[in-house]
Amino acid sequence: MLHASPADTRLALDLALTVRHDGHGGVADDLADPAGLTAWIHAHADDLPDATGHAADDTALTAVRDLRAAVRALFAHAVRPGEPSPADAARLLPVPEALDRLNAAAARTPTVPVLRWTRNADPELDRRPVLEAGDLTAVLAQAAIAFLTGPDRHRLRACHAPRCVRYFLKDHPRQEWCKPSCGNRARVARHHERHKHPAT
Repeated sequence: MLHASPADTRLALDLALTVRHDGHGGVADDLADPAGLTAWIHAHADDLPDATGHAADDTALTAVRDLRAAVRALFAHAVRPGEPSPADAARLLPVPEALDRLNAAAARTPTVPVLRWTRNADPELDRRPVLEAGDLTAVLAQAAIAFLTGPDRHRLRACHAPRCVRYFLKDHPRQEWCKPSCGNRARVARHHERHKHPAT
């Protein structure tokens, strides 16, 4: 059984968040070209093997973008019965296709058995990826699987503030948005909507 580490959670969420609001009413893609993927890899060097000096090419970009589409489809599935991110609503992969894509990518990383044995507990067998041998999509897929099978999945939400397309982890029961600025935008939009058509 895989256990999601903080690095797994970061990688899975940050991969999904490479699709974001562009600040002008549209959606921006941080992975629009190999240079964007290279910058993203370098920004996550602490969580990715052999990231330092890595330069992405078109093949890697296509593989990571295909994996991201699968991850976002499974995130949309995970937040049900809530609505998915508005960026995904009209173009989600079917869940079986997303699962096949994620599992195929994860299979590119060999795993090794790891024994864990804590005090006053029975020994447990884990399977861990051999990160040095895996390609980038395999490492990202392993992180996404660990996240989606872990307890943090139940905290996953899509932010529905105006113009936001992010997924986030809900930190407290009343949290509705991914960040305070989204909450402010949502409150302003509600205020304008209430006062748009005053009662006669």
